[in-house]
Amino acid sequence: MRRIAIVGAGQSGLQLGLGLLDTGYDVTLLTNRTADQIRQGKVMSSQCMFHTALQTERDLGLNFWEEQCPAVEGIGFTLVNPENGEKAFEWSARLERYAQSVDQRVKMPDWMEEFERRGGKLVIQDVGLEELEQLASEYELVLLAAGKGEVVKQFEHDAERSTFDKPQRALALTYVKGMQPISPYSRVTFNVIPQVGEYFSFPALTVNGACDIMVFEGIPNGPMDCWQEAKTAEEHLALSLELLKKYVPWEYERCQQVELTDAGGYLAGRFPPTVRKPILTLPSGKQILGMADALVVNDPITGQGSNNAAKCSKVYFDAILNHANQSFDAQWMTQTFERYWAYAEQVVAWTNSLLVPPQPHMVEILAAASQNQAIASTFANNFDDPRQFAPWWFDAQAAQQFIQSKTAKKVA
Repeated sequence: MRRIAIVGAGQSGLQLGLGLLDTGYDVTLLTNRTADQIRQGKVMSSQCMFHTALQTERDLGLNFWEEQCPAVEGIGFTLVNPENGEKAFEWSARLERYAQSVDQRVKMPDWMEEFERRGGKLVIQDVGLEELEQLASEYELVLLAAGKGEVVKQFEHDAERSTFDKPQRALALTYVKGMQPISPYSRVTFNVIPQVGEYFSFPALTVNGACDIMVFEGIPNGPMDCWQEAKTAEEHLALSLELLKKYVPWEYERCQQVELTDAGGYLAGRFPPTVRKPILTLPSGKQILGMADALVVNDPITGQGSNNAAKCSKVYFDAILNHANQSFDAQWMTQTFERYWAYAEQVVAWTNSLLVPPQPHMVEILAAASQNQAIASTFANNFDDPRQFAPWWFDAQAAQQFIQSKTAKKVA
């Protein structure tokens, strides 16, 4: 029985660990918080998972909340006119397969307990270089799946694959109950406010039932970069509503009766989108392989974080199983990450393109979607696999061809 250690109990680490247990591996998972500490803590993310990522959970029997979690049935987009604050255009389209969002304070503790039920060893402790050395001497493979912490920073920054070196948005989450639902189908409501930032919301499942997650993406030093002013949960909610009233009043109208889900239902912070090199060589010469958020950190503007983590977990799971009894050497580590990067590269490119002022052809595509439901549908459903945005999202000539192909079908 091959022995594998995973540091980090998030989407990728737990999903991989649970999958490996089911196929006969001896797996130890290390994390610095207990299940109850996570349940009782603050929200950690704005996860919205689309069909393909959700399917990786279903395949492992981990979709415990599928029946009770509200469905996200579509994607909506609104561009705000910066001159008058009104809608320049808007559109929405149904997803072919629904998305879902389960608060990580619900999912991760349950998965941790399931990991132990299935025979895994769960260790609660901080992990630094000394602990990694110990793990590397005891296990055939050590994976770092933690997205935060000092040990993650030991992985070398990949300057060639990293577009930015500083945060591109001031981020804030507000988990609320009482938001007026959208008809005729639930959806992500994505609003772009030029020179200010972005706001979107979507239904989710949290520690005390169904809710909506409000996500604010403020351009640094702009009017939505203001969360340091909110010192308490009540001030955070009040500031959230104040920003909606000022910049997206149609969203404010849906929030007349909202209240925070719980005392931990809010978060604010910022981080630079980053790509790191996959292998950490310890002082002893032993090597650790990073995965998911430890290596590829996306801004949440496109909602791809948990999706990437689940898909990375699937790539690593298959690579481990296919490696039989061979050594997990540096070549295997590099090849495994590159298989994941073959997917993630386009996701990163698409996400990063939304963090800078759009090129004219991008605005033209979004405007065309408001006039052509086929374009809107294609755009919405590509959230499940952002590789499908290439080449037409990135290239002006390809954009014209894409618009024309959808228009021709409409006419026909």
